[in-house]
Amino acid sequence: MMPELGKYAVTVLVAWGATIGLMAALVAVSVWRGGQVKRALAAQEARMRRNG
Repeated sequence: MMPELGKYAVTVLVAWGATIGLMAALVAVSVWRGGQVKRALAAQEARMRRNG
């Protein structure tokens, strides 16, 4: 299934690995930050319910 990459095999595979790694990191940071924002919003809504 893997095409013959010749002398560029290492470069192409490193580029693919870096891309996959960076994409995974971006997804992980987005999910983590989304959780932070969700908790902050819930806390703010709770404060508003108590004071309003």
